[in-house]
Amino acid sequence: MEFTTEKSSNYNNLELMPVKEILQHMNEEDQTVPLAVAKALPQIEKLVEVTAARMKAGGRLFYIGAGTSGRLGVVDASECPPTFGVPFDMVVGIIAGGDTAIRKSVEYAEDDIEQAWIDLQEFNINDKDVLVGIAASGTTPYVIGGLKMANQHNIATGCIVCNSGSPVAAEAKYPVEVVTGPEFLTGSTRMKAGTAQKLVLNMLSTATMIQLGKVKGNRMVDMQLSNNKLVDRGTRMVMNETGLDEQTAAKLLKQEGSVRKAVDFYKK
Repeated sequence: MEFTTEKSSNYNNLELMPVKEILQHMNEEDQTVPLAVAKALPQIEKLVEVTAARMKAGGRLFYIGAGTSGRLGVVDASECPPTFGVPFDMVVGIIAGGDTAIRKSVEYAEDDIEQAWIDLQEFNINDKDVLVGIAASGTTPYVIGGLKMANQHNIATGCIVCNSGSPVAAEAKYPVEVVTGPEFLTGSTRMKAGTAQKLVLNMLSTATMIQLGKVKGNRMVDMQLSNNKLVDRGTRMVMNETGLDEQTAAKLLKQEGSVRKAVDFYKK
C-alpha cells in the first residue's frame, strides 16, 4: 500500500527551477496544510478532551516519535513548562534513539518495535496518563509498539499521522489523521507533514492547558519569568490587571514570582 506522503511530488526537475519558482511552489504547497488540519478538527477535539480529563485527574501527557516527528514532540513538551508554568515532567517528549537523536540521526532506532515501551518505563507511565504517537507515515514500528503496549495497560492513546488508514492510527484510540498529500520534495515529510504535526501539537497542548486553567483571558499568567523579555511582558500584564505603575508592578511580580500570584496578591 502506497501512502500519500510517499507519492511522487507534483513538481519535477527541481534542480532546474529558478529559486523564485522553488519558493513559490513550496509556499503553494504549504498553504494546503491548515486546510488539511481543519478537516481533522473533530478528531483533535476528542484527543484534547480525553487528555484534559486525564491530566485534571493527575495524569501526564507523553509523546513518542522518531526523526522529525520525535523532535517535534520533544519541542512541544519542552515549551510547556516555560509557557504554562507546569512541572517539567507533566508533558514528556521521547524520541527513538534517545536525546542524541534530537541533533543526530540514530540509524534504525525507529525500527525497534519494543524500545518505546522500554523508554516509557523510565517514567513509570500508568493508566492515568495519555500517550500520543507522532508519525508522519503512520508506519513507524517504534510508535506502533509503544501504542500497542499502552493499550494493553489501559493508557489513553492518540496519534498524529499524515496518511489515512495507517497502522499507527489503527492502534490509537484517539487518532488524528491530517492527510497532507505528496511533498514538494518527494517523501520529505519534514515539510508539509511536519508543519501539520506542529500545528496539531500547538492545538493539543495549548487547548489542554487552557482546560487546566493555565490561561486567564488570553494571557499566559503562569509563564516562567526566565528572561528579561518575559519579565517585561509579565510586568505589563500585572499593570493591565491592577492599574499599578510599572515600577510597583515589577516589584510585585518579582516578589510573587508569577503574574497570577501577583494579581491575586494585589486583589486580596
